[in-house]
Amino acid sequence: MSVPPSSQLHDDDQAMLAELGYKQELHRGMSGFSNFAVSFSIISVLAGCITTYYLAMDAGGPVAISLGWPLVGLFVLVVALAMAEVCSVFPTAGGLYFWAGRLARRNKRLWAWYVGWFNFLGEVAVTAAIDYGAAVTWMALLNLVFGMEVSLASTFVAFLIIILMHGLLNTFGVSLVKLLSNVSAWWHLAGVAVIVAVLWLVPDQHQSLGWTFTEFRNETGWTSPVYVFLVGLLMAQYTFTGYDASAHVAEETINASTEAPKGLVRSVWVSLLAGWILLVSVTAAIQDYAAQRNTPTGLPPAQIFIDAAGRQLGIFLLFVAAVAQFFCGMASVTANSRMSFAFSRDNALPGSRLWSKVNPRTGTPTNSIWLCVVLSVILTLPALQSLVAYAAVTSIAVIGLYIAYVVPVFLRRTNPDFRPGRWNLGRWSPIIGWVAVAWVAFIVVLFMLPAYSPGSWGDKTFNYAPVAVGFVVLFATATWVVGGRKHFMRDVPAGHDTKPAAEIFR
Repeated sequence: MSVPPSSQLHDDDQAMLAELGYKQELHRGMSGFSNFAVSFSIISVLAGCITTYYLAMDAGGPVAISLGWPLVGLFVLVVALAMAEVCSVFPTAGGLYFWAGRLARRNKRLWAWYVGWFNFLGEVAVTAAIDYGAAVTWMALLNLVFGMEVSLASTFVAFLIIILMHGLLNTFGVSLVKLLSNVSAWWHLAGVAVIVAVLWLVPDQHQSLGWTFTEFRNETGWTSPVYVFLVGLLMAQYTFTGYDASAHVAEETINASTEAPKGLVRSVWVSLLAGWILLVSVTAAIQDYAAQRNTPTGLPPAQIFIDAAGRQLGIFLLFVAAVAQFFCGMASVTANSRMSFAFSRDNALPGSRLWSKVNPRTGTPTNSIWLCVVLSVILTLPALQSLVAYAAVTSIAVIGLYIAYVVPVFLRRTNPDFRPGRWNLGRWSPIIGWVAVAWVAFIVVLFMLPAYSPGSWGDKTFNYAPVAVGFVVLFATATWVVGGRKHFMRDVPAGHDTKPAAEIFR
């Protein structure tokens, strides 16, 4: 009797995972579309574009929004392509740190350790940033509909409710996550279509295309227009994060060596197109730039919706974005928990035996899910007193994640023994890989520079990114010296049948 294709794929996935050093523990039930949907939901053009629109309004204005988005998107697509080629060869939940360990030519465990900590803390920070941003959006919505007072305390309570719901939804099992991720993908696509249609059909007047694509605004305090435009790219670069989720759920994806890299790349190019259409539409619908930038809602796009489409219809559009942001945070918790599960499986985190357990009923790493929720709440606690302090602990999100993204790409380019997998870039691999490395090096330096002047220590304009990056480096170094070098990839938590580090990182 012939083996059904789905069963054969499952057996192949399990055999490939075993060859990489791990046994199948997570429930493998995600399709290629579901894999894509998780990353697409985390990128969420209805989250990042909405919550950080103000930054691009200050730094460059319409030209940084309408032209900056495709510029950043194309380079991010290059990074995603380079990552996907590696993902095809090593489709494990650990993702980036595992890739680094396999690709480094010496000090393999050390490379994996640093990349793992940048990835882990970056994932926690981005989960906190997404869910706090969702709380800001929902509070703006509740203020408009019910007149609810918006304060630091009420926003934090909304954040707690949202992230606890995300923890519960992820706890119920991968089948529910898969369903909600699929719904999320379609909600995002339909939501963008509805917002775009309303913003073009309802308002009596629009900005000209010339103004939409070339108008320059500068509220940063800096005088160099080139520098200001580059600072405005942060909106797009922040939005294009989290697509490594396709790698982190690879052990739950059928035909992972092909579908995981496809999901990673597809999430970026679909977001690139959908986000560009959305941003051009929102920018062209601006009626009063200064008033909408300084709106009492705290969200310029919310005011743009209301002024362009009327109060009731504008609130509906904000609701569409708020629901999308809820889905975005749910997917971020999913990816974060899988990465922390894998990192614990290799004995990197304190209490690894607890965090690496898989719930036999749901096939999900329940303990890791709640670890990520609790750590995200702790990171967000300073927001009760100051949004400046909150920015200090979340600034690692973009820079930290992209450092973790590009290190394996760099190691792949410098490792002559790498053998491409089923999904590969062929002859385009070298140029795509080196362009990806160059772009990330550029943005890491750029986004460590102050976005606003004067940018003095303690001032609301200070850029805390260098502090956050320095903290991760010092923390990873200290923990490596104290215990990591003795236990990481060596003392494996019971029940995982993991091969020794020397065999896995051969």
